[in-house]
Amino acid sequence: MQSAVIVEAVRTGTGRGKPGGGLSGVHAVELLRQTLEGLVDRSGIDPGVVEDVMIGCVSQGGEQAACPGRIAWLGAGYPSHVPATTIDRRCGSSQQAVHFAAQAIMSGCHDVVIAGGVESMSRVPMGSARGDADVFGPSVRERYAPGLTFQGVAAELVAAKWGISREEMDAYAVESHARAAEARRSGHFAREIVPVDLMDGTGATFTEDETIREGTTAQKLAGLPTVFRREEDEQRFPQIRWGVTPGNSSQLADGASALLVTSEQAAERLGLRPRARIISMSVIGDDPLLMLTGPIAATRMVLERAGLGVEDIDVAEVNEAFASVPLAWQREIGLPFDRLNPRGGAIALGHPLGASGTRLMTTLLNHLEATGGRYGLQAMCEGSGMANATIIERL
Repeated sequence: MQSAVIVEAVRTGTGRGKPGGGLSGVHAVELLRQTLEGLVDRSGIDPGVVEDVMIGCVSQGGEQAACPGRIAWLGAGYPSHVPATTIDRRCGSSQQAVHFAAQAIMSGCHDVVIAGGVESMSRVPMGSARGDADVFGPSVRERYAPGLTFQGVAAELVAAKWGISREEMDAYAVESHARAAEARRSGHFAREIVPVDLMDGTGATFTEDETIREGTTAQKLAGLPTVFRREEDEQRFPQIRWGVTPGNSSQLADGASALLVTSEQAAERLGLRPRARIISMSVIGDDPLLMLTGPIAATRMVLERAGLGVEDIDVAEVNEAFASVPLAWQREIGLPFDRLNPRGGAIALGHPLGASGTRLMTTLLNHLEATGGRYGLQAMCEGSGMANATIIERL
């Protein structure tokens, strides 16, 4: 079996995912196109040798409806014989793209694959692709009567199950912003961000994460309302203490990210330098009502498959969909807090759904290289109670 290695990893800065955000004037496909160009330029690869482009995207409607990876590739002027596909595993879509790329390489089907993701939440709002449709249907509603719920309520249920207070979630959010702000000040993010031409005729570029709130305090966050509280849910879930707010949740964001994944043999043949090896992968389903607990089970599975213990992991990126998610994960897995999301997470850096998986992996890889760590672990909660986990080894 061939080994799959990461040769290059890039991302855009994250823009606020609403009208007026820093990337809201850039067509979603143009955002991805510039990211692919940045990846190809930095790696120095001939784009004609790429065998597939696998792109995660959640809201596959509007500008993101027509296989955005294919359209972006053609927009970059790259060879038309290279195909693309779109992957939806909810928030883990681009992490799943990495898994599919690695599996294609390990099986010998491919040697060179680009895996990435894009989401313009300002231009294609979350949920807009489904409109008013009932996505569950009667069978699921019957099985899970009185019905599944929103992710925000699931975050409240996780907090209740693990006894996580509003104060703990707010303190975690403050730390996320502080860590991200320090990483930006120290120039750590500059290594991974490719500039985006705003295409407004001025030549202006977008080069940083505008979502980081430097100087955020627990006192400021304490004044924010809980946003998922409804009377029907108060009656249904009396155990909830209602502490999830916009301040301790991930931010809607615009962004794109991409990795170049190859076999070790292809990297040597093409004169490319592998930066990390993909050691182990897992994907799992968990309780769809709690919904956000999957990273715990996926982490245990990926560690077992790798033959590693939590003590072997130098750093972990666990997506901060809500503060209760990494806090519950940390209590169950036991990784020291200073190794968990050391450069902040989606609370500070935003969560451009389809792009988040490869955004996290880009940051994870750069942190391992900056600190000399060996093993990095990434886990992502996903809608309907799914999760992906990945372990990479720095080379």
